[in-house]
Amino acid sequence: MHRSAAIDSSAARARRIAIALLACIAGACGVAAAADAPRARLHVPSPDWRDQVIYFAMIDRFDDGDPRNNDQGQHEFDPHSNAHYSGGDLRGLTRRLDYLRTLGASALWITPPVAHRWWDVQANYGGYHGYWGEHFQRVDAHFGTLRDYRTLSRQLHGRGMYLIQDIVVNHMANWFHYGDDWSADDPAQGFTLNPDAGGRHAPSQSPFDRNDPRDPAQRADAVYHWTPSIREHADAVQEHTFQLADLDDLNTESPRVRRALRDSYGFWIREVGVDAFRVDTAFYVPPRFFDDFLAADERQAPGVLRVARATGREDFLVFGEGFGIDRAFEDVQARRIDRYLRAPAGETALPSMLNFPLHGALLDVFARGQPPAVLAHRVRSMMQLHADPWRMPSFVDNHDVDRFLASGDEAGLRQALLALFTLPGIPTIYQGTEQGLREQRGSMFAAGYGSGGRDHFDATTPQFRFLQRAIALRRADRLFSRGKPTVLAAQENGPGAIGWRVEHETDAALVLFNTATHAVLVDALDTGLPAAARLTPRFDLDDAEFAPLQLDEDGRASVLLPPRSGRVWRLGEARVRVAARKPPQIAPILDQLWRGDIAVHGRAAPGSALRLVIDGNWDAAQRLRAGVDGHWQARIDTRAMVDAKQIHHAVAWSEREGASTRVAFRAARDWQLRADVADAAGDDHGREGRYRYPVEPEFARLHPQDLRRVRVYSAGGALRVEVEIAALSQHWHPANGFDHVAFTLFIGLPGRDGGARVMPQQHADLPADLRWHYRLRTHGWSSAWFRAEGADAQHEGTLTTPAALVTALPATNTVRFEWPAAAFDGISDWTGARLYLNTWDYDSGYRPIAPEPGPMTYGGGSPESPRVMDETAVIVL
Repeated sequence: MHRSAAIDSSAARARRIAIALLACIAGACGVAAAADAPRARLHVPSPDWRDQVIYFAMIDRFDDGDPRNNDQGQHEFDPHSNAHYSGGDLRGLTRRLDYLRTLGASALWITPPVAHRWWDVQANYGGYHGYWGEHFQRVDAHFGTLRDYRTLSRQLHGRGMYLIQDIVVNHMANWFHYGDDWSADDPAQGFTLNPDAGGRHAPSQSPFDRNDPRDPAQRADAVYHWTPSIREHADAVQEHTFQLADLDDLNTESPRVRRALRDSYGFWIREVGVDAFRVDTAFYVPPRFFDDFLAADERQAPGVLRVARATGREDFLVFGEGFGIDRAFEDVQARRIDRYLRAPAGETALPSMLNFPLHGALLDVFARGQPPAVLAHRVRSMMQLHADPWRMPSFVDNHDVDRFLASGDEAGLRQALLALFTLPGIPTIYQGTEQGLREQRGSMFAAGYGSGGRDHFDATTPQFRFLQRAIALRRADRLFSRGKPTVLAAQENGPGAIGWRVEHETDAALVLFNTATHAVLVDALDTGLPAAARLTPRFDLDDAEFAPLQLDEDGRASVLLPPRSGRVWRLGEARVRVAARKPPQIAPILDQLWRGDIAVHGRAAPGSALRLVIDGNWDAAQRLRAGVDGHWQARIDTRAMVDAKQIHHAVAWSEREGASTRVAFRAARDWQLRADVADAAGDDHGREGRYRYPVEPEFARLHPQDLRRVRVYSAGGALRVEVEIAALSQHWHPANGFDHVAFTLFIGLPGRDGGARVMPQQHADLPADLRWHYRLRTHGWSSAWFRAEGADAQHEGTLTTPAALVTALPATNTVRFEWPAAAFDGISDWTGARLYLNTWDYDSGYRPIAPEPGPMTYGGGSPESPRVMDETAVIVL
C-alpha cells in the first residue's frame, strides 16, 4: 500500500465508519473513536530520548481489537498455546493508549508488525512474535492494515507519545535448511526448501524471494549467505554469516540487500511516522553494516537517519539488541556491546544498544540475593565504558528472558525498577510488569495465552500504582534522567546495602537500597555532598513516610534501612550546624585469616549502650554496655563466613551518640567433603531408558545432561554442590556459563518437619521417601531458589534468597553451586541432610516431550511424562 491509500473520499469515509461500528460491536470502540477523531500529526520532532520511559508490547499478546483477523487459516491460531497466535493486533494497542499514558509511559515499542511467516512445521512453532519476516514493507494480516498502523502512530503523537518499531536486518524466516553435508564450495549441496502451510517456498518481497542456490542465477545474486546454522558462536565468521536458529541469513555485505533493507525500513518512517527503531539480533550483523543502513547517501534508498531528518526527526533513535549478559565482575559482553556503539572516523555507528549487562546485574542482586557489589561494579563499568549510557534502553525483563518474578519476588522487582529509574538509561517496561505477570509471553487480554482468563489493564493494582509513582519521579525531575551516578557503598559478602549519589548541574540526590531480609545499618557513609547538608525524603518503595537525613560536618550520614527497602533523598537548601560526636572505639583486628571466632574489644563512654554490628546486620547485632572504666568486649561468630577473599566489617555503634567506628577482618571455615557420588555414563535416557534428546545438534553431540559425578561439601552452615556432566556446552554464550541443560536440586534438611514430595512442573515425585524443604532450578540464564511452602505440581513453591552462586568450570565439565548458611535459615550441622539432583532443559518452563523429538522437544514420551533425563539416587550426608 502506498500514499494514495491514505487519500480520503466520501466513499472511503463511509466504509471507515461502517468498519468502526462493526469494530465497536466487537469491543474496539476505542479504536473506532480514535480513527474518526480529528487527525493528529503523523510526523513530529524527535524528543530528548534521555527523558522518555518506554513501554514494550508484543502485538499478538497485548490486546485484540479486531477478532476477525485472528485466524488466517493455516492452523496458526490457538490462544491456549504459547507456540500459536493469540489474536492481539494494532487496534488493540490503539484502544489501550490511555492505559499506557495513565501509567506514565511516553513511548511505545512494538514487536515487528511486518508480514511474516505464520507457521514453521520444522520448528512446530508460529511467527506470532513477528521476527520471521517475509515482506518488510507490509503489515501482517494478523495485526491489521497500514491504516490501522497509521492510526496508532497518530494517536500516540496526539498524546505526546512516540512510536518505536522493532526491525530485523539479519535474517528472514526459515525458508531453507542445510543438512550435515553442507559444503561452502557448493551451496546446493545439502540444501532443502522448507515450504509454509500455503505451499510457498520463499518470501514474497524482492530480492528476498531469490532464495534457491540450486538456480545458478539466484546463487550468483547472493542475497543470502548460503550457510547452515551457527555451530560455534565464538567464531565471528559464523556469527555474522551463518544462520541463527535456522533463520535464513541475509548477505548484508551485498549492495542490493542493503538497498532493499534501507528502502523497506525508510518506508515506515515516511508512511507511518515511526520515531525510532529497535534492531533485532544486532550482534549477528557486522558492525560496519550500520554505517550504510543509517547514513547511506543514495537518492532512491537513503539511510534511515536521512529519511528521518527529512520528516523533521533530528534525533531518530536506533538501538540494537546485543543479547550478552556478563558474569559478576566481568565486562566481556559489555565491551562487545560497546563495539557496536563506536565506528571509525567518518562512519556512523548505532546510536544506542540495549543494556543487557545491567539487566543481568539487577537480577543477580535484587532477585537472586547476590552481593550488591555485583551491581556496584556494573554501574561503575557502564559509566566508564560507554560514552552515552543515558541513551541505552534499560530493563528488568522482556520477551526473550524469564520474567523477573520467575526468580525474584515483588519486593525485589520494586527495588530493581527503582534502580532503573535512578540510573542512566531509558527505562523500558515490558508489558505486564506493571500487573505482576509471571508468564514470559503471557497475554494482557483475557482471551489470549497465559492470561489466566482475565484482562490485565487494572490501573488500581499495587504494582501499577508503584510504577506510576516511580515513573513520575523520573519524568518530573531531570536529575534522574540526566544525572551521573557515583556508587558510594555496596555490601561485598551477601545481601545488604547499596547506594549511589546522583548529580546533575547543581542538583543531587542520594539513593539507598537494602537487599537483605534484615534491617541494615549504613554507618558513616561519605556522601560527597556538602557538609551539614539536610536531605529531604523524596521516594520510598512502599510510599511510607521516612525521616530527612542530616549530614555531619564531613558530609557523612548514618542511616538504618528497613529490610528489602529503597529510598531516595534529595539535596535541600538548608545547612544545619552539627555538634561533634564522639564515637566508640574498637581495637583493630589482626590482619590474618581467622578460622574461628574472633575476640574484639574497645572503649566508649563509661556505662554507655553499644551495638556490635557485623556486616551491617542490625537485627543480629550484639547489645553491649561499656563498663565503668569505659571498656567493652565481645566475640564475633564466624561460622557463616566461608570465603577467604571476602572482607567483613565490625562496627561499634553508640546508641547515644549515633556514631560509630568500624574495623575490617577476614574469616573462613574450611570446606569438608560430605559426599562423593559417581553416576553411570550414558544413562541420560529418562527413567525408563526411552527418552531421546531434541534434534538440535548440540544435544546429540555433547550429551550435556548426562550426570557423571556429584560432590557435596559443607563449611559451617554453608553448602557447596559440584556437578560433573559428560560435556559442558557454552554454545549460546549463557550468562551462567553453561547451556543445553537445566539442573533441579532438591534438599531435605535434617530435623525439619513439613516439606514436599512433588517435583513442580516435572510431572513426577521425588524418589524413595524424600521430602524437600529447598529447591534449586537453574539453567544458562536463570537461577531460582524456592522453599517448599506453596509447592504443588504446577507451582514451584515460595521464592527466597539468597539463591546459589553459580560457577561454571569448563575444564572439568563441572558446575558449582554455593550457598551461605543464610540461604537455609541458619543451619549449623548438615549431618543427615538428603539431596537429589536431576537434569532436563528449560526455557521459560521445562521443555516439552512428545513421542517424536523436535528441534527443542524431547522424544520418547507423552506430554505428561516425567521431565527427567538423568538423575542421582538420594544422597545422604
